[in-house]
Amino acid sequence: MPLQALFFDAAGTLIEPAEPVGATYARFAAQHGIQTDAVVVMQAFRAAWKASPPALHPPGQRSADDDRGWWQALVADVFARVLGTPLVEDVLERLFAALYDHFARPEAWVVFEDVLPTLEALSQNHHLLVLSNFDRRLRSILAGHDLSRFFSQIILSSEVGAAKPHPRMFQAALAAAGCAPEECLHVGDDWKCDAEGAECAGIHFFGVQRPGNGLDTLVQKVRSGAYSGLRKTSP
Repeated sequence: MPLQALFFDAAGTLIEPAEPVGATYARFAAQHGIQTDAVVVMQAFRAAWKASPPALHPPGQRSADDDRGWWQALVADVFARVLGTPLVEDVLERLFAALYDHFARPEAWVVFEDVLPTLEALSQNHHLLVLSNFDRRLRSILAGHDLSRFFSQIILSSEVGAAKPHPRMFQAALAAAGCAPEECLHVGDDWKCDAEGAECAGIHFFGVQRPGNGLDTLVQKVRSGAYSGLRKTSP
């Protein structure tokens, strides 16, 4: 069956932070009188991210705070791991607000070099959507990099009320595209959230692993019709 729609993950697939997350957290912490090491903060961030269950709300309900509370809990966990003790509440709130606002800015992110030519090529004959475990900040980020024009919809976990690999995210994408699973392909860099979620939904999957398997490879496969064999593979 011909491919009709492609769903793109955002962070790690289309965009990435302009500087390492650990460096950003350490820099903002220093502005609030907290001295840390960027490498240690990055290690703590990875551990906290892995330990934090994805936000999940009852069916039909979106996050009341756009998942802001989830992000604040993550930041609190990161610095508790780094410092060995929780941050004082008012310090945490001020530091978190600064970090949250920073990552809402387009300039806090950079677009991978292979993204623009890929979207220009594929948007000519396919419907493109974003399917991301992000919140409403993503819309201004993509718009700030002039990427929104390529996507008919931007589907966010905070608005669906569940995060990939939860089936509700992929169901939302299929409904928005108006296509059958076998007519769609999901593009992402996370083997659990993206690959497993797509596979369970019966959607073709392309795993981004730069530099060897970037979006230029995706264009070649779609144009040659070789996408039909794409499924979950080991990272």
